[in-house]
Amino acid sequence: MSKIVTVIFLAMIISTTVSAQQSDTTASKPAEKKSAGPSPVYYGGTIGLSLGDYFRIAIMPLIGYKVSPKTSVGFKLGYEYVVDNRYEEKLTAHNYGASVFGRYRFIPQAYFHAEFAYFSYKYKIRNLESERTWVPFIYLGGGYIQPLGPSTSLFVEVLVDVLQDSNSPYKAWDPVISIGVATGF
Repeated sequence: MSKIVTVIFLAMIISTTVSAQQSDTTASKPAEKKSAGPSPVYYGGTIGLSLGDYFRIAIMPLIGYKVSPKTSVGFKLGYEYVVDNRYEEKLTAHNYGASVFGRYRFIPQAYFHAEFAYFSYKYKIRNLESERTWVPFIYLGGGYIQPLGPSTSLFVEVLVDVLQDSNSPYKAWDPVISIGVATGF
């Protein structure tokens, strides 16, 4: 996999708006409900692209929920299309899976991240045969948040798979770097 060149990580942008209601204090009209503030739900995700003998395009949307101002939990779905030309006969695969994660913001711009992921990968087992297998991951690491606007942020994560399953497509202890955008995070 030394010929893999990661060219770009783009952000998937899902925008949300929060509208506030104005309350009318006149006696002839009943008071309207006050806005509860920002939503505890946030959205976002990442898009990945690798070029070379190993072509890969991936998308991973996420949804999270703020349990407290510093703690959040969430869910990700993932899909990737892969064309691997490193073999005599190329391998084309549609890999997919999901994960659950938890984040703890120890300062407003940075967080610890823990995630359990379970993905289905198609592998080349012999020159003309391939096999599909489910691979578990336990990612630990952290991230940095850079606000882009009132409710939109850019995030960068560096995670390491500590489970090291024998079917993992990653080399031992290689970091997984993600760049994405979240709305409401």
